[in-house]
Amino acid sequence: MADEAQAPPAEGAPAAEGEAAPPADGEAAPPAEGEAPPAEPAEPIKHSYTLFYFNVKALAEPLRYLFAYGAIEYEDVRVTRDEWPALKPTMPMGQMPVLEVDGKRVHQSISMARFLAKTVGLCGSTPWEDLQIDIVVDTINDFRLKIAVVSYEPEDEIKEKKLVTLNAEVIPFYLEKLEQTVKDNDGHLALGKLTWADVYFAGICDYMNYMVKRDLLEPYPALRGVVDAINALEPIKAWIEKRPVTEV
Repeated sequence: MADEAQAPPAEGAPAAEGEAAPPADGEAAPPAEGEAPPAEPAEPIKHSYTLFYFNVKALAEPLRYLFAYGAIEYEDVRVTRDEWPALKPTMPMGQMPVLEVDGKRVHQSISMARFLAKTVGLCGSTPWEDLQIDIVVDTINDFRLKIAVVSYEPEDEIKEKKLVTLNAEVIPFYLEKLEQTVKDNDGHLALGKLTWADVYFAGICDYMNYMVKRDLLEPYPALRGVVDAINALEPIKAWIEKRPVTEV
């Protein structure tokens, strides 16, 4: 005689003696014997941030833009020239800007900007996309350094000669390349969308204008559009309206 198949219990029927009752609809199954119950969801980790720099925009402003964009609370420590000699030995390389995260201090402004960009979701989604962003940011920084070498030249006669090359060759070369980059990326500097390259450029632009004593972007409408779009973002617009007024 063939074995008889046992019919499943009818819905709502009590479990047989020694068997665990199945979970009701919508209920989580109880842990098996010997298993630990599931952990409660962890609270999001809240980090503390402190930015150290002088009372200027310059190299720290892209970082402040990223903090503003991500609505991240931080302490914006603006060091005076009188305070700096005593503070300098406490900094990783004796320079600023310096970012302190949960009590640990780091330097290098672009590395810090990249870290904040990852925190606020403005990086690429693949290593290749991140490379495209890094290329643009490093190019902008190369451009800034070429301007700075001339702007901070102490010898007037040498500075005048360097200014000729800067204005006739260096500035047009870089800005024409970057202008075309924006045209090729639907109004952005990388990936055809908002990334931290756009934010970095908008944040550093005032400093470069200060060094050359004019509006660098006047002949470059695509680049001007990038800066205007970033400055119009609500969190960054709010930061600009409340930040300390400084010459640079």
